[in-house]
Amino acid sequence: MIKKANLTSYSFSGKALRYALLFCSAIAFCSLLLTSCAGMRSSSAGGEVTGIGGSSFAEPTPYGMVLVDRGSIAMGPAADDSVAGIRKKARGVSIDSFWMDETEITNSKYKQFVFWVRDSIIRERLADPAFGGNEAFKIEEDREGNPIKPYLNWSKPIPWRNPNEDEQRAIESVYRTNPITGQRELDPNQMNYRYEIYNHTEAARRRNRLEAERREYNTDLPVPTDLPIISKDTAYLTDEGRIIRETVSRPLSGDYDFLNTYIVNVYPDTTAWINDFDNAYNEPYTRMYFSHAGYNEYPVVGVSWEQANAFANWRTDFLRRSLGKEGIFIEPYRLPTEAEWEYAARAGNSESAFPWEETLPMDERGCFYANFKPREGDFVRDGHVITSQVGTFKPNDFGLYDMAGNVSEWTSTAYTESVDKLTSDLNPEYRYDAAKEDPYKMKRKIVRGGSWKDAAQNIRSDLRTWEYQNEQRSYIGFRCVRSQIGFARGTKKKAKK
Repeated sequence: MIKKANLTSYSFSGKALRYALLFCSAIAFCSLLLTSCAGMRSSSAGGEVTGIGGSSFAEPTPYGMVLVDRGSIAMGPAADDSVAGIRKKARGVSIDSFWMDETEITNSKYKQFVFWVRDSIIRERLADPAFGGNEAFKIEEDREGNPIKPYLNWSKPIPWRNPNEDEQRAIESVYRTNPITGQRELDPNQMNYRYEIYNHTEAARRRNRLEAERREYNTDLPVPTDLPIISKDTAYLTDEGRIIRETVSRPLSGDYDFLNTYIVNVYPDTTAWINDFDNAYNEPYTRMYFSHAGYNEYPVVGVSWEQANAFANWRTDFLRRSLGKEGIFIEPYRLPTEAEWEYAARAGNSESAFPWEETLPMDERGCFYANFKPREGDFVRDGHVITSQVGTFKPNDFGLYDMAGNVSEWTSTAYTESVDKLTSDLNPEYRYDAAKEDPYKMKRKIVRGGSWKDAAQNIRSDLRTWEYQNEQRSYIGFRCVRSQIGFARGTKKKAKK
């Protein structure tokens, strides 16, 4: 996590971005207004229908992302491999344009999330009467004095230096003293992030419409009489700080039924380095990998699918807040679908099983293209023992780094043996939001790319594997994508020299 001083400089960048976006928005709005008014005058007088025009501004490149232009690919292995037990199952799919992180999410970026959660808890407590009740840390009224939904005041700095007694108690409440070492450390159990997601897909389904006559268009069939039954996720914290998640099923009553609430503990599982490897001395990684600044630019690991989704939601909210408008819509950050990930990894090339064109993971000089396990018991032949700093190896032709090896990456796609038969050939995606009561096998999500611990065969871009959505592994990380708004003119990102 960047420290407070760096967060301040980040906020300046946010302001600059905000002003630029607002300026462009104002121009676009004025242009649209003038065009619309002209169109209205024309239509009221009669004549040919010409449409209502308008202008727009180009979407700025999201920080640290590259544009993956729309295209098609034969997804999956293109040939049988009897030695590796791989069966040919390639099928053509088409993918629309999206932005993708150049690299995997690093420890540094994920720390920013964890520390934001920490600071939000401290602000909540500073506003709590039990800790002095400083109303400046929470805004509950608008400028006219009307009550509004309370939200934290992030412009009010936390008094890290020279706090009074109540403020000191609020700050210290998110820390604990290690009973063995006696050191003061952040309490991971308190790092809980609450967020809400509106399920646009389920809300748009015809079967979920409130108006019965709009759920069935076939006039030979009777109009449905029963309200559809929907399932929504909700969560709350007990007095002891335990997260309780429930899936509620009930007759549809309105849009609120598509709003799902989640509470996720966001601290990575640093013990994964021990639990993933029996009889191995990996204790230094449990203490240092996430916390030590020397690993800041390494990919974050020990993060579950659920935590990765929480990060993407926070990242969206963090950007939206910088734009300075409540309720503004932007395309959200999210995990890539499996199809998006494979298309991006193979740089749209159906002939390549890897992010590079060659069939071997190294060039003619013996230089490796990725961080993986070159041979049995030899992790270091590629220059690394575990993960490597992101961007160490050359990018693929889309400008994306580490799409093979380093860490495997979560996708948004749910895993089932028949996933290829269930998905469309247009932006394919299979989504299943498993309920708490569902069998564990229904909570599998697809991961891609292979990792630092895998042999060359297992870092292929055309192969899938899976992991349970609540598992935290020392070899699984993630990166985010955002759908591109508007028309892409076919300028694929090329590899950097």
